Amino acid sequence: MSLLPDFEGLAMFAKVAEERSFAAAARALGVSVATVSRAVARLEERLGARLLNRTSRQLALTVFGRTIADSALKIYREAEEVEGAAREMSARPRGLVRLAVPMSFGLRWVAPLLPAFFEAYPDVSVDLHLSDATVDLVGQGFDCALRIAVLPDSSLVARKLCPVAQVLVAAPAYIEAHGAPRHPSELADHPCLGYAYRARVDVWRFTNAAGEEVAIRPEGPLRVTNADALLPTVLAGVAIAEFPEFIAADYVRAGQLVPLLPDWKMGRGGLYFVTPSARTRPAKVEALADFFVRHLSAPDWRIVS
Repeated sequence: MSLLPDFEGLAMFAKVAEERSFAAAARALGVSVATVSRAVARLEERLGARLLNRTSRQLALTVFGRTIADSALKIYREAEEVEGAAREMSARPRGLVRLAVPMSFGLRWVAPLLPAFFEAYPDVSVDLHLSDATVDLVGQGFDCALRIAVLPDSSLVARKLCPVAQVLVAAPAYIEAHGAPRHPSELADHPCLGYAYRARVDVWRFTNAAGEEVAIRPEGPLRVTNADALLPTVLAGVAIAEFPEFIAADYVRAGQLVPLLPDWKMGRGGLYFVTPSARTRPAKVEALADFFVRHLSAPDWRIVS
């Protein structure tokens, strides 16, 4: 005998006890009379006692049947409530969304958007996890994530929101003191700061219009797990670093940082909205995805064409 309770049998027995009729219970449940009859008989066999006395004219609960009828009906009602609440949650945006976002991007571009999201969806709350380390969405129980990558994780469902380019920069003071490199190979003679959470290895890859490709391993006095930590050293004119556009844009426009090697392009990835599955995505996650599509598909931090 299965250790799992016979929930179907209990539910059908509860409905028969409530309706005092197999036919009425079958109509209420949307199944055949034979299905209800088999389920009750199976439950009686499992419990080892009769639940109902049946004659051609009437149906009555046995003493044993009366002792469990109320409990069976309570289980049935609670199951109805759970299922109804689940349907409502999946149809309407409501409930908690666990969202993982890279720290610098989250602080600059996600957190400022949340007040507008909460105004539009007052029944949705967000547990915002900020980390540059890639989280395991399934293993760590996240509903979704924003990821900045060259390619999305193929085991997940990814929707691209916009491209994100990397920009190599230095402060005007650095260029004045050390000059600007004219070819990626010259970076070997310059201090270059590193970022620990690269998708593969800490290598800068450059390409130009002629199809030439150059890979450089940055060597310098500082390596970090968050790109914002590089800014003070770069702004002070100590070294060269790469930043994603969404960090570099404001400093480039203000003249505090200068893009280097304009004829060369670095990695071009994208901003992706990632979920474990597209088929079972509840309304609250769909609402967040659509919100990010509206607000992040054409960001004003793009500086690389």
